[in-house]
Amino acid sequence: MKPNLRIGALISGGGTNLQAVIDACENQSISGQVVFVGTDNPEAKGLERARRHNIPSFVVDYGSLLASYRHDPADSPLPDDFDLADIQKKCSLFPPGAETDRIRKFLETRAIAEAALITAMKPYPYDLLILAGFMRTLSPYFIDRVNTDRTRPRIMNIHPAILPAFPGVDGYGDTFTYGCKVGGCTVHFIDYGEDTGPIIGQRAFPIQPGDTLDTIKKNGLTEEWILYPHCIELYAQGKLQVVDNGQRRIVAIAP
Repeated sequence: MKPNLRIGALISGGGTNLQAVIDACENQSISGQVVFVGTDNPEAKGLERARRHNIPSFVVDYGSLLASYRHDPADSPLPDDFDLADIQKKCSLFPPGAETDRIRKFLETRAIAEAALITAMKPYPYDLLILAGFMRTLSPYFIDRVNTDRTRPRIMNIHPAILPAFPGVDGYGDTFTYGCKVGGCTVHFIDYGEDTGPIIGQRAFPIQPGDTLDTIKKNGLTEEWILYPHCIELYAQGKLQVVDNGQRRIVAIAP
């Protein structure tokens, strides 16, 4: 199977899903290759995985950029193409009634960091961008500059819950807290909301009496390492298409 899909990856931590994707590319379960690994966290242990496989990597230190903005916003210039009104209109991350100033600051700081991220990605042409434990919410500023074709989104994420249940940062923790009998994971395309994008695939596992949060996380990761490469390979084969069914956007999978 000849590698053809160029995959960019963003991580924030250990990169276990990144490793699953790299392994799947190397054993040809995915007909593609990881062409870069980027992170918002200079201490991300997943960077070592990239180095071991001779994959180019870079750091865009979100923490430093946000600290600089908080210290003096005037020293943190916004991108020339930043349009607050347009981005705010698209963004659906905030509940009704959220403070306007809070939204403005979030979108401005995200655009500053995301512009740096786009610049860092520019030397590495890619077809698909995967989030493999990237713990920063992407704003419409970034999404629109990656997804240039609405029918073929290019940002894929894996989430530790069976969406639409338990969006947010702690899917397995929420699954455990609510006493669910089944846990699972979801691969979806990114949109303007929090884990609301069109679902590509899901895997589930039973939660037994006596299972702990650690058990659920361990079982969930095992399913993630199967599901993510499978969904990426569907993308590589051109089998995924986002369609509007009149109520919402869904993913159609070709046989």
